[in-house]
Amino acid sequence: MMIKVCGMRDVENIRSVAELGVDMIGFVFWKDSPRYVSMMSSGAGIMPDYAGDNGRCVNGSVKKVGVFVDGMPQDIVTRVYNYGLDYVQLHGSESAVMIENLRRTLEPDIRQGVKIIKAINVETAEDVDKWREYDGVADMLLFDTKCTCAGGSGRMFDWNLLKNYDGSLPFILSGGIGPDDVQRVKDFDHPMLAGIDLNSRFETAPAVKDVEALKAFIRALRG
Repeated sequence: MMIKVCGMRDVENIRSVAELGVDMIGFVFWKDSPRYVSMMSSGAGIMPDYAGDNGRCVNGSVKKVGVFVDGMPQDIVTRVYNYGLDYVQLHGSESAVMIENLRRTLEPDIRQGVKIIKAINVETAEDVDKWREYDGVADMLLFDTKCTCAGGSGRMFDWNLLKNYDGSLPFILSGGIGPDDVQRVKDFDHPMLAGIDLNSRFETAPAVKDVEALKAFIRALRG
């Protein structure tokens, strides 16, 4: 099972989390988020200072995910290039046509092999069915809790709703997974489950993750 830790910004915190054996680290490029990663260099040792260095504070074995919410295509392309993103996670109301056009822009000249994750915000069974709009367009789905904050709410949706998902796209399970949810994750069974997304419930402050809590969770999940 892949483990994605999302909403990171501080370079030393990123390095510490990457050493835990996580598979993906997510950077939020949505301005309304308290975890927003600005393109401006601050000189304060946070992630934006590394934009020109393609985010090399993350080693090559950990995939970099850029999270966007109805972002302008040119802004997405710029950040894919500057940060060397491996995945683009679209967390808004992006259409299938927009995604197809974005992929054509990115490949092969900007980032060969870049993958698209489409987030689906879930509250009802009808929300889960929205995956059909992205079949054959996205590479992966991410099911998250529907909220006004576009992720990072710390709230969990009813995972039983995913019994309605019968697609062929692998998905990441997100939304309010915390340190006490190891057994719940282990007990969740779906043939297309590819991994889990960890964010706000492992934070000591916005964009700062509790490394020891993550270490204990990962050890218990994979042990």
